[in-house]
Amino acid sequence: MPAHTPDGDFYVSPVYLAGATFTGDPALQPLLDQGFRLHHDELANVFVTSPEQRIRLGYLPEGEDSILWKIAVHSDPFGPPRWLATFDSSTPTELVTAFTTALAHDYAQGHDTSLYGGTGRDRGFQPLVEAGWRTDKGPHLSVSVAPDGLAEMNHVRGALDHQAELSGYQYRWSASGGRDGYRSSWHATFTTHTPSHLIAATATALADPTPVPRYEAEMPKRNLAAAHVTPVPPPVPTPLDVRRATAARARSAGHRALAHAPAKALATAASRPSAALPTHASRRR
Repeated sequence: MPAHTPDGDFYVSPVYLAGATFTGDPALQPLLDQGFRLHHDELANVFVTSPEQRIRLGYLPEGEDSILWKIAVHSDPFGPPRWLATFDSSTPTELVTAFTTALAHDYAQGHDTSLYGGTGRDRGFQPLVEAGWRTDKGPHLSVSVAPDGLAEMNHVRGALDHQAELSGYQYRWSASGGRDGYRSSWHATFTTHTPSHLIAATATALADPTPVPRYEAEMPKRNLAAAHVTPVPPPVPTPLDVRRATAARARSAGHRALAHAPAKALATAASRPSAALPTHASRRR
């Protein structure tokens, strides 16, 4: 437990307490690497689409609500989405990146698993079960909770209205974490037809104990007491770095010595004949 807010860059674990980063680039890159097209509007919202327009992602810092990420897959480019995943603005970027990386892998394989993949409940929970999360699978609601109680994933059984899911009023899967409060807690949702292997990819990242890097301003203050925080050690200088630093100090010392020399001493030195130029005897008449 940190005694004070760490200075500079540091590593945080678990990831679900780390908060979001100030850039979405890591989560966008897997899709861009597969030839997806990127454009943005005049408000700086970013939109990424597959060439055939069936996979669409919105990164919406200037959106109408707290949802920062919307990822939709369409069976018909001109029809409504078959499924929709959302991540709010406080969701750790690593979780979104895990989802988009798995989605990009599906796309690279050239098949429709991202569209019509299995939606079984057990596969989505499996990474959390293997990580030791407490998992209760009930007839209507299944819940998996982190050992510290500060993150969970839920699955709802029973019939849901597809349009209500797309509108955000219902969802089949949800994940959340962090202490209650602005920026410290986050929420993600997945509609019924979201393939469970994509949810499992997110769950794997959610349970990963590997520390993630953060700047101090990115770390939610309410989560600090519960998180493991380690300052990033300064880089070890190379021999070339040492030589450059030594030369720079030598130049700086010379400049300081010259700047602080007494003015009278400098004037005397300037008026004294140079030892390199011999004096000439007076010419006899």
